[in-house]
Amino acid sequence: MKSEIQQFAAAFAARRRFLTGLAALGAGTLFPGCQTAGTGTAGAGTAGGKPFRIDVHHHFVPDAYVAAMKAHKIRPVTWSVQASLEELDKSGIATGMISPPPPGITFGDQAFRRKLARDINEAGAKMVSDRPARYRLLATLPFADVDDSLAEIAYAYDTLKADGISLMTSYGGKYLGDPTHWPILEELNRRKAVVYTHPTTPACCGNIQPYVSINAVEGPVDTTRTMVSLMFQGGAAKFPDIKWIFSHSGGVTPFLLSRYQREEVERDRKSVLPNGLMHELRKFYYDTAQGHHEGALKGLLAIIPTSQVLYGTDYPFWDGRKVSDDLAKGSLSSSERMAIDRDNALRLFPHLKA
Repeated sequence: MKSEIQQFAAAFAARRRFLTGLAALGAGTLFPGCQTAGTGTAGAGTAGGKPFRIDVHHHFVPDAYVAAMKAHKIRPVTWSVQASLEELDKSGIATGMISPPPPGITFGDQAFRRKLARDINEAGAKMVSDRPARYRLLATLPFADVDDSLAEIAYAYDTLKADGISLMTSYGGKYLGDPTHWPILEELNRRKAVVYTHPTTPACCGNIQPYVSINAVEGPVDTTRTMVSLMFQGGAAKFPDIKWIFSHSGGVTPFLLSRYQREEVERDRKSVLPNGLMHELRKFYYDTAQGHHEGALKGLLAIIPTSQVLYGTDYPFWDGRKVSDDLAKGSLSSSERMAIDRDNALRLFPHLKA
């Protein structure tokens, strides 16, 4: 029989475990199987072994893409499904929205690009089919050609059941808002598509600073260029049902805002921006990949609401735990972090709630 001291010790331990559990429940907003944004290690972000974040900026590099890059003397990215799954688990990511990394479908002739887009999309659909709880597809397009792009949109949505579209910021020197692309944007608008964008090497500037990576400067700048093209050439207002996602906290857009506001007023842009520049900027979505440090986030959140920010890692170029740790260090509340980690993405992809 246990002594009174042993019984007291056992009861005290049980009570302590109970109170600890209550404290964890009160630390933030919970949903089944998921940790609050405000508890535990920011980089892990799991409870009971169940990740919860949704990574809208998660690259995959299928064999067809590797072969295509090698054939055109482009160095492919080191990647594997197993390494990707390990990253999801380590960083508390439930679902990775997969898309190819740069240069995307921007090289080779048109027949080559058409086939490459199909091969990449079918490989992505296979990943989703194999692990539907961990991956969802943002299908890519042979964007420079209207007819081929329209055909691939139909195949991606109607056959492969893609969740959205991924595009590079520019194709052959033309940005996404160029009017030659409007027939494609019209179809994406009709489908109320989520369109994720990623910068690639712009035609103007491939060798302008060879002593650093082209993406160190030109990547975020190209994101801003394509945003400007959509706003100031009228595409953003003309196709309001496209839900645009821009990488890297919007590139350099927050830091150049006053210049665009001056452009809007001095050139009387009402014909292309009938609702105003800020209306469009606040409709766009922005991911946190390599734009998650406090300075970038403060600049972004000074012009748009937290509801428009999405968790993104830029895997395999970046570690999701670094993103989560920086978000935890900042001034965001636990509910704001949960919105960025998961809830904002669920508005765009509501079926992921299941």
